[in-house]
Amino acid sequence: MSPSRELLALPNEVLMMAESQWIFTESELLRTPSILDGLPPEKERENRGKGVNFIFQVGIMLKLPQVTLATASVLLHRFFVRHSMVEAPGRPAFHYYSMAATSIFLATKIEEDCRKMKELVVACVRVAQKDPRKLVDEQDKEYWRWKDNILHNEDVLLEALCFDLTLEPPYKVLFEYLNYFGENDNRRLRNSAWAFINDSCMTTLCLQFSSRTIAASALYAAAKHCHTEILDDHEGKPWWEVIGIDIRAIKQACNSLAAVYEHVQVKNGRDISIHERTPEDGDGLTTKTRARHSETAQDEQTGTSGLVGDDALGASEGSRKRSRSRSETHNRPTVNGVSQGTAVTNDMREASPSGDEKSHGEEKRRRIANGDVGINGAIYDHSTANPAASNEQEGHAADEISEEGELEA
Repeated sequence: MSPSRELLALPNEVLMMAESQWIFTESELLRTPSILDGLPPEKERENRGKGVNFIFQVGIMLKLPQVTLATASVLLHRFFVRHSMVEAPGRPAFHYYSMAATSIFLATKIEEDCRKMKELVVACVRVAQKDPRKLVDEQDKEYWRWKDNILHNEDVLLEALCFDLTLEPPYKVLFEYLNYFGENDNRRLRNSAWAFINDSCMTTLCLQFSSRTIAASALYAAAKHCHTEILDDHEGKPWWEVIGIDIRAIKQACNSLAAVYEHVQVKNGRDISIHERTPEDGDGLTTKTRARHSETAQDEQTGTSGLVGDDALGASEGSRKRSRSRSETHNRPTVNGVSQGTAVTNDMREASPSGDEKSHGEEKRRRIANGDVGINGAIYDHSTANPAASNEQEGHAADEISEEGELEA
């Protein structure tokens, strides 16, 4: 598909500077307060995922957009960089469910998609107790406990974030990339990239890479998964250099999420290509997502321009089959200097029926295709799914088929 190459919006320097303050290395993320208090790193990642899953379930009940839920997950991950999940002497522990509810409350204000406090508290109680139909009364102690925790933890969350609420959702950046490369109508690619960003919310990817890198990684992983190639620009630059993202960072982000997918049991024993690790050095599997101009010109000569992946292979296979068919036709034996295939074709053209006979033959072929007439000429009654017992009808059908065969011969 030829990209439209519309004007790509420049990154916001203020957002990039604010976001860079929350980017950490893997070694730094192994020294979070929870891990320093004795919580294993695997358990901390699991608790973070449970908190984000709580956000998603509450968001579904409140019918919140995905951008708001992604913002809440980023707030949750940033909070536990500064605070611990483990209780210590003189310091309370912050439960991931309680902070997840507070993150939703603050994210709805940031994205200007607010919900009533009662609706939020009722949804949190239902999700926490795993009872989506639970009747929650405003006079219930559970209701007031959740409400008080949300209002109290909001100040703690804002203090931990240093009131830094400038966020750039990766979804918006991904939409800009798809429009720029002319892939906005590629539904499968768009949905795969969107799902990649959704899954990244369950991990600490937002603490390791910027939102623009995450969006580029989603596009890269989706292009590999969907066997889609993105065309280089007129100067021969690959698409990741056009948007100003380092390909090594893209591969690192993909491998970080692939490590999460490896621990997920796949249904029906199916394997997914996104699980494959991408070599971070060299070109490696990068060529799967890149279409060079020289390859495009070669595809135009072979008639496979605009086709990628299985479509291009199918077109090439079809071209080879047509070549073999022409070769077989050329090598057919001849009778009196005329190819048998050509003679049969000419005989069929000369003996083709016309008028009433032609319409009668078409009607007969339609009835055979619909199962009204069997191979042996028997006429079927669909109401009983049995051949009609009339010998006269069987004989008549056989005569008609015989006449038709003589005409077509």
